[in-house]
This record gives sequence, structure tokens and C-alpha cells, in this order.
Amino acid sequence: RFGLNQASFVVELASNDGYLLQYFVEQQIPCLGVEPAANVADAAREKGVPSLVKFFGTVTASEMQAAGQQADLLVANNVLAHVPELNDFVAGMKIALKPQGVITVEVSHLVKIIENNLFDTIYQEHYCYYLVSTLQRIFQHHGLTIFDVDELPTQGGSIRIYGRHSENTSLPISENVHRIIANEESNGYHSLQAYSRFAEQVAAAKRDLLACLIELKRQGKRIAAYGAPGKGNTLLNYCGIREDFLDYTVDRNPMKQNTFLVGSRIPVHAPEAIAATKPDYVLLLPWNLERELTEQLSYIRQWGGSFILPLPHLRVIN
Repeated sequence: RFGLNQASFVVELASNDGYLLQYFVEQQIPCLGVEPAANVADAAREKGVPSLVKFFGTVTASEMQAAGQQADLLVANNVLAHVPELNDFVAGMKIALKPQGVITVEVSHLVKIIENNLFDTIYQEHYCYYLVSTLQRIFQHHGLTIFDVDELPTQGGSIRIYGRHSENTSLPISENVHRIIANEESNGYHSLQAYSRFAEQVAAAKRDLLACLIELKRQGKRIAAYGAPGKGNTLLNYCGIREDFLDYTVDRNPMKQNTFLVGSRIPVHAPEAIAATKPDYVLLLPWNLERELTEQLSYIRQWGGSFILPLPHLRVIN
């Protein structure tokens, strides 16, 4: 889309193990990852991705500028929610961007979190959740302009915004930007009432799930869970679900097996435990993977097992 080539320079902020930038390396497009975790940056270097072990902000951006490392494309995927000093971070993006460069930022869209009741994606390490209109104000404050937005299905509903220097008028502001911002305002996301309604629908989801589990346990049913994702911990701890409801959960990641979930202390086993113990119900904690997991676990039909999907609204699949 932006005509990147071997004369371009791509920078990714919070580049992790270089998963994205490795594809620029393959195309021989010069790139740099900025990653504060040294061990993770080492993994990126093993993929051939040059990596700078630093936290990003105005200081690091100025160092990059002095070293001739300003970006034609500056990427920040799923990092903005983790940034405590947001103004310093965005001001750094302004410094690290070439005059005709483009910024892309991916974040969860607060509208989708509320519409789809995705409260289990709210984690302690997330400082903020964003509207496009919020991001627009932050960018404008630092001399940047959002000129386009993509709506993505990832994480229950995300946005990818495209930014540029405000003085670079060669990239016009798309209708998508105006449409999404207008929708945010017309649907009340600039008022407290929208968030009060969200609080009530979260509480209702908790009541529905607990009522279901209580009734099943009264009937003497055995219930296990599938998965040990972060979102599962949010759900279980908010609802107060412990081993009195769930016998165990399973996860395919060997690093998570033979451990306990944080807070709930529910044991985590290998997936084979489900076939061995034949629970009557399996609660899908990564419920957003419904199609994949119900196919993967279709064998529970052999003993009449059913699935429980807790969100966006409670469903039991027999």
C-alpha cells in the first residue's frame, strides 16, 4: 500500500521476538525492532531482526533520529494499552517518523469491548482502552493526524489506525475516520451512561454464568474447563469460580500444565484429562475460539458432553 522497498526503513515498537519484522527481513527491507526485554530481543536477533533494547519514548526516539533511524513505516501493534507515559510515547512517534512516513497502530476498540461484553479482555497491565476519537485527540496534540482506520476481527474487535505528520497533507483523511468517530459519538461513547450500562451487562453475565454452574452442580454434574488464557483468569476471578465449580482446566501449552490458575487455584492438566475423566460439561475459557475448539473437542459427544460458552452471552451447546 505504501510502496515500501529496499530503500525504506521500518521500525516496530514493542517488536517482541521479531515475528512481524522477520518478513521485512525476508524482503530485504531494512528494519529495526525496539523491544525493552533483552531475552525477547535476543530471540528476534536469531531471526535476523536488528533490535534495540530500550523502552520507547522521546529520549529513545531522539537517539534514533540522531542515528539516522527515522521510519518510513512506524508500527505499534497491541502496545499502546500497556504504555503508562502515553504522551511521551506518542511524542516519540512524532520524532521517530520521517516527514513523509506513516504510523500504524493496532489496539482493541473500546466500542467492540462494550458491544460484545468483552470484559474478560480487561487486564491489570492495560492502562487504557481507546476510541478512534480518543486517539485522534492524542495524535493531534503531538502534531500527528489519523488519516485512515481499518476495523479488524482480532481480539473480539480491534482497530488499525494510520497516522502521519499533520503537515503532510499528501495523505487525505478517509471517510472511514469520519464515519467511525461519528458512530462513537452518536452511540453515546462520550457519555458516562454508556459505561454504566456496560457495568450492568458485565454483572448480568456474571449472574447468568453462576446461576448455570450452580444449577448443574446441584444436579450432580461434573464440569471441567478448557484453556488457561489470561482472559480466563479475569472471568473466573471476577465470578468467584473455584474448584467448587470446576474440577480442573486443560491447556495444550506444556508450560502451563501441572500448574494452577492465578487466584482461583484451579489445577491445569494436559488435554488428555478430558477424555480420561469424561466431564458432563466443558467451559470454554477462550470462548472466542468456539468453532476451532468445538471441533477439536467434538469427541465429548461420545459420552453426551456439552459445551458452556460464557460470553458474549451465556450459551450451552449440547
